[in-house]
Amino acid sequence: MKVLLALDQGTTSCRALVVDAEGRVLASARRELQLSCPQPGWVEQDPVEIWETQRDVALRALREGGVPASSVAAVGIANQRETTVVWERATSEPIAPAIVWQDRRTAEVCDQLRRDGWEQFVRARTGLLLDPYFSASKIRWLLQAVPGALQRAREGQLAFGTVDSWLAWKLSGGRIHVTDATNASRTMLYNLDRGDWDEELLELMGIPRQLLPMVVASSGVVGETDADVLGAAMPIAAIVGDQQASLFGQACTAPGMAKVTYGTGSFFLLNTGARPSASQDLLTTVALERGGSRTYALEGSVFVAGAAVQWLRDGLGLLAQAADINRLAEGVPDSGGVVFVPALAGLAAPYWDPRARGAILGISRATTAAHLARATLEGIALQVADLLLTAAESGVRLVEVRADGGAAASDILLQEQADLLGIPVVRAHQPEATALGAAYLAGLAVGLFAGEDVARLWRAERRFDPNPAVDREQLLSNWHKAVAAVRSFAAPG
Repeated sequence: MKVLLALDQGTTSCRALVVDAEGRVLASARRELQLSCPQPGWVEQDPVEIWETQRDVALRALREGGVPASSVAAVGIANQRETTVVWERATSEPIAPAIVWQDRRTAEVCDQLRRDGWEQFVRARTGLLLDPYFSASKIRWLLQAVPGALQRAREGQLAFGTVDSWLAWKLSGGRIHVTDATNASRTMLYNLDRGDWDEELLELMGIPRQLLPMVVASSGVVGETDADVLGAAMPIAAIVGDQQASLFGQACTAPGMAKVTYGTGSFFLLNTGARPSASQDLLTTVALERGGSRTYALEGSVFVAGAAVQWLRDGLGLLAQAADINRLAEGVPDSGGVVFVPALAGLAAPYWDPRARGAILGISRATTAAHLARATLEGIALQVADLLLTAAESGVRLVEVRADGGAAASDILLQEQADLLGIPVVRAHQPEATALGAAYLAGLAVGLFAGEDVARLWRAERRFDPNPAVDREQLLSNWHKAVAAVRSFAAPG
């Protein structure tokens, strides 16, 4: 029996799934990852820990599934996007910690480029806004901050990659330096029209081209794993950013279909088909490249979603474990007038305010831990509601949204989401949509799946219909007043 090994490398954990030819999950393994915040606005990870943890869960999943490495038909990689790693080609040693997508240290770099008039140029070439979220300013910072790095990059001694590139490099024993179009489109260096790195953007950011990986399709064999890494040589047949993997895993394969993933952050992606679609405050990105053609998506990002629940657990000590938030929130019918703006790493779409910081407003003597828990779930849902309101302003009308990710297990969260959106939210039967998307794309590349199988394998677990009694306009009004207060407080001067 041939199986697929899906690697799902996220911001706060690494997962691995063993999936058979019928889309069944035979085994899985997961381990948490550490994040480091050495200064306000800085978020880092150890690239070696990322690699070793991902390899460990892959081996555990194979072992727990009783699957010999020789039975793996292909490996698919889904990864946290934008997170930036630079390493030495000769030794495979990182030159510095990975700068995580949530990191805000390059806000001034982006501000200066905006003041210099580059915003529209960048938007036209990449579909992205000038923001420290994306990889380009992170690469620039590393090349300037690490002594000798820029010269070594020019001499071809160093390699850059988002985490997909780093994993492919390590899996292959340093033989493969690639990224796929979905990840490349998140760097702010990729030309959406040409489908390759943009020389003028590289010059603008001061990044040598020889530092960058080759851009490949999201589904297609790019090489093999080193036999010593996972026990056998396995084709690496899919590389895809985690949110695009989730879009595919949720079978949103036709234009007009959309999903929201509730993970460390929340991410709304809308399939827009074969042509890129522009929006004032949402991002245009590659949804998939396969068989010589690209599919595009509109995307709205929320930097802090499940991470806000982790903060309640780790920062405030209100929860023993993240899942306890649902039990705590069930103790009250609503948030008691409390509004939590979880801008713990700035605000993403539609505000794009990297300096904003979180706030809890509306506290009184009657406020309890249960109200804070409820306000946290509500704050996640309100951020996502902003994304769909922005999409609606661009002429998009959705009939439903498919939901996945760890926080999507919360019935309270998804009911709040449906109430705020005014349309049904449908939770997938299999919450591991990201890993399944990588598995399906790998299976397509090696002939284990056919294209129509993806839609056939998707099933709904529960549908949350909006409650007409909820005063969504009042909730949104209070939210927007709270966001305005947060942004005003963080404004310079």
